[in-house]
Amino acid sequence: MIRPFRYALKDQTPVYVFVSVLFLMGVVFGALMVNALTFEQQEDLSRYLGNFFISVNEGGADFHPVAFWDVAILHLKWLGLIWLLGLSVIGLPGILILDFLKGVLIGFTVGCLVGQFTWKGLLFALVSVAPHNLLVIPVILIGSVAAIGFSLNIIRSRVLMSRSGSAAKPFITYTGLTLALGAVMIAASSFETWVTPVMMGWVTPIM
Repeated sequence: MIRPFRYALKDQTPVYVFVSVLFLMGVVFGALMVNALTFEQQEDLSRYLGNFFISVNEGGADFHPVAFWDVAILHLKWLGLIWLLGLSVIGLPGILILDFLKGVLIGFTVGCLVGQFTWKGLLFALVSVAPHNLLVIPVILIGSVAAIGFSLNIIRSRVLMSRSGSAAKPFITYTGLTLALGAVMIAASSFETWVTPVMMGWVTPIM
């Protein structure tokens, strides 16, 4: 049971550091993108966020922006794409791009909220963006490191012709870890669907 997690966590600290730094660079880049918006774009964004807060406030605790399976499928597709890219050598850059883009999306979202509503926007980000991402982000990073490790294993065993052992066992371990991470993604999706809207309803009256 624990072995798949050891595969991703043990002796891969440099890869974790690299992927984490890449993700953080994406967050910073996404936040800086907010400053690049034109005045008209900022006005449209402010109007959209204002209407969104009104709809959340009117919906209260019963407000559900999206269905559970819509959220879950989106997260699982992201994780599944990382798993798929890890099955080939040429997919390695794609994994890194996905990690960077994930950071950009989060950074841009938080940057928009803070840029438009200052500390109130930060408070809203803490209840709407941060909670479920405390699970989603580690899952993405662990899955990415596992995918990179499996891709590098293909390079060692096929490209460098170092055929030590069967490829079936690493594949089973890699896939087993991804499935376990998928279960965590489903838990995060449940929180995002049913708990996050309630927390958003608490904060929107002050926006």
